[in-house]
Amino acid sequence: MTTSIKSTALKLLPGFGGFLAIWLLSLLGDSARFPLLMAPFGASCVIAFALSQSPLAQPRSIVGGHALSTLVGLCALFAFGDHAWSMALAVGAAITLMQLTRTLHPPAGADPLVVMTTGASWGFLFTPVLIGSIVLVLVAYGYHRAAKASYPAKWW
Repeated sequence: MTTSIKSTALKLLPGFGGFLAIWLLSLLGDSARFPLLMAPFGASCVIAFALSQSPLAQPRSIVGGHALSTLVGLCALFAFGDHAWSMALAVGAAITLMQLTRTLHPPAGADPLVVMTTGASWGFLFTPVLIGSIVLVLVAYGYHRAAKASYPAKWW
């Protein structure tokens, strides 16, 4: 295989990983009859599959970032309602708390907005957020093992 073809093939692999993760989350959610998908998981796939060695792609950041940001969004929604200022406050607080807890994950910055614009309930923290992000990390782990790549750099 020429270097150019090999290079192109390697660039296609992260896309397959993202496809696999979202497809499995969708199938598992359908069979379990509860949602395991939310839009920010698409962006998490970019980081988990294309930038797997980044601190932002590690399980602590993916699971912790999504959980913390969703919790912030839920607290803000139930304390203040869904206003422009409360959405802004929730996103800012989520960013700050992710930095302080070393769980920074950029796609999770959207979680408070998802929570507040959909009027999510407290159950949203568990499904799709916690279970979905854990499944996403497990798919990334399996994918990178099959590709003979090292992931994660550290679990926690």
